[in-house]
Amino acid sequence: MSGEESTVPRRPRRGARDALRKIRSQRDSKMLPALKRNLPLVEPMNQEQIERIDAASMDILEEVGVVFRDPVALEDWKLAGADVRGERVHLDRGLVKELIKTIPSSFTYHARNPNNNLPFGENHSIFVPMTGAPYIVDLENKRRWPTLVDLANFHKLSHMSPVLHSSAHHIVEPMDHVVAHRHLRITYSSMKYSDKTFMGMTTSPKNAEDVMEMCAILFGKEFMETHPVVTGNCNGNSPLVWDSTMLGAMRAFCKVNQPVLCSPFVLGGANTPASTAPAVAQLNAEALSALAYTQVIRKGCPAIYGHYLSTVSMQSGAPMAGTPEISLMNFMIGQMARYYDVPWRTSNTLGGAKTFDAQAGYESATTLMAIMMAGANYCWHSAGWNEAGMHCSMAKFVVDAEQCAMAYRMAEGIRWDDFEEALAAVRDIGPGGHYLGHQHTQDNFQRAFFMPKLFDNNSVEQWQAEGSKEINERALNEAKSMLNDYQEPKLDPAVDEALRDYIARRETEIPAVDALNNE
Repeated sequence: MSGEESTVPRRPRRGARDALRKIRSQRDSKMLPALKRNLPLVEPMNQEQIERIDAASMDILEEVGVVFRDPVALEDWKLAGADVRGERVHLDRGLVKELIKTIPSSFTYHARNPNNNLPFGENHSIFVPMTGAPYIVDLENKRRWPTLVDLANFHKLSHMSPVLHSSAHHIVEPMDHVVAHRHLRITYSSMKYSDKTFMGMTTSPKNAEDVMEMCAILFGKEFMETHPVVTGNCNGNSPLVWDSTMLGAMRAFCKVNQPVLCSPFVLGGANTPASTAPAVAQLNAEALSALAYTQVIRKGCPAIYGHYLSTVSMQSGAPMAGTPEISLMNFMIGQMARYYDVPWRTSNTLGGAKTFDAQAGYESATTLMAIMMAGANYCWHSAGWNEAGMHCSMAKFVVDAEQCAMAYRMAEGIRWDDFEEALAAVRDIGPGGHYLGHQHTQDNFQRAFFMPKLFDNNSVEQWQAEGSKEINERALNEAKSMLNDYQEPKLDPAVDEALRDYIARRETEIPAVDALNNE
């Protein structure tokens, strides 16, 4: 017998195969704890380069300035000692650094189910689904406008996915409700169908205030004063502009001690210089100006260094995903956030493909691995994003979640707790044996090696015998199965009634006009 033939493993005994099959068929929807990363980070900049980016950003803040298109913010900055010239605010580097020192480097997110509370910041990461898609690719693989029922289904999938730590908010836009009332229905859906933490709408200052009122009904106003329960996102208009809609929403969150993502909206090469390091210097200046303003609003309130990051095709002007420069910029932004000792947010599993194809998979996997190695804390858009965010795919949603679970396992690092027991098994089995029937394997194989449920690793003959199903079909079947198995984590009846009453009252007060803002 040749050496190659002798290394072929023996056919596992039937009991071991049955046990493996049973484990794979079980559904465990219990949320994973916040990821505690135990792998070294990729940090391409040395200390001199970090300080060079910092100095360039501070030069931009002092010499170029940032436009704050909001009279309240301008008055706030004057009182804080900034140099305000019209709408342009010139920020002294000493003032900026003094302000951002008061941002907590870590805190705990509190969910309505205390078992789903999350330590956040420093070496902890959380995964949050995508939001904002105006289209859905549904359970029948059809691209169409989404409804409130579709949104509820995504919130249910978020609740059922152990690695997703949040139900986010408008994963898809409920087009069957007028814009002016959507934020109320979206917030209620986030609260009702999952007992994890969630995000709050910041589409206008009044909308943000409604979210804060609904959170107060769910958690209590006094509780919110000392406990982060929800996350807002405030996008900057790159280059170097913050508008009244985002700043007003930011104030609504910060005044009651709720964290916001301070997120410049970066399209590298279009609204930043067409070069990686200078683009990060501008983005860093934009993020710092907003982070500093959160502390003008309320010193010590939690805030998160954010960004939405894409590069732009120099041929078509279209945003791209999964490019090398996006990974490099994420590595650099992670270093800058740690330099300032603040938690940071990035975007994850982004795809520009129009279908759930190889392009979508490669782009998403590239981004996922990069942000894990960059040490991101708030991993937003972690499930479903495709077509540059124009649609959320049901199939991609569940596959992305499984990919995040795989990345979670990788980033946990090497386990040593069963090292001696496993080495003892080597002595028990000896040459030529197999380990599937050994007690150590029986005790540990569920956690020993990640077993993807949605990837097919069988022989081509078995794959064909089971219907030759490709990943999209398998994923849609899994999404349907998850929704069938879903059990609602019921709201307290009194809280539920109070939330419904609030929505009913506000919908009578807010004109039902199809407008973006309801100031």
